[in-house]
Amino acid sequence: MLRHLLLGLSLAVFASSAPSLAAVGVASGFKFKSIDGGEIALSDYAGKPVLVVNTASRCGFTPQYDDLQTLYDRYSARGLTVIGVSSNSFRQELSSADAVKEFCEVNFSITFPMTEITPVTGANAHPFYVWARDQGVTPNWNFNKILIDGSGHLTASFGSTTPPLATPMIEAIEAALAN
Repeated sequence: MLRHLLLGLSLAVFASSAPSLAAVGVASGFKFKSIDGGEIALSDYAGKPVLVVNTASRCGFTPQYDDLQTLYDRYSARGLTVIGVSSNSFRQELSSADAVKEFCEVNFSITFPMTEITPVTGANAHPFYVWARDQGVTPNWNFNKILIDGSGHLTASFGSTTPPLATPMIEAIEAALAN
């Protein structure tokens, strides 16, 4: 009797702590606050690859916005979405989401989805970045790029020094689009 009670308790504890889909390797459950208001839900892009990039307006890599927009223009018709995750985790972002939005529109004509200013490292990191860390990927700086395939799995990541139009990135995007 005691053994059945303990087994029942163990199953109840296991069921209440069962991992979410995100915890087992799928990113589709995550949502970001959009810089335009509302949400950016990764589930809206199910079946399509997503390139998630933590961005900052006052960084030496900020000119990569141009190439990110080029990627979006080139591949969005085939299903790729680029999501810019505005972040001040490395202390190089403007002071408000409105300032970031204006900066991106005026200087880079950004049309891909952007998030509000979002922590990507540390104790307050957005759950997507906690998940990415659990997958072995943590941004070391701004403009870290994480490619999620159409099934919601992390398939590739590229650091700040890899330009968005670099051959390895293009090959990874093409492969994700082909699946």
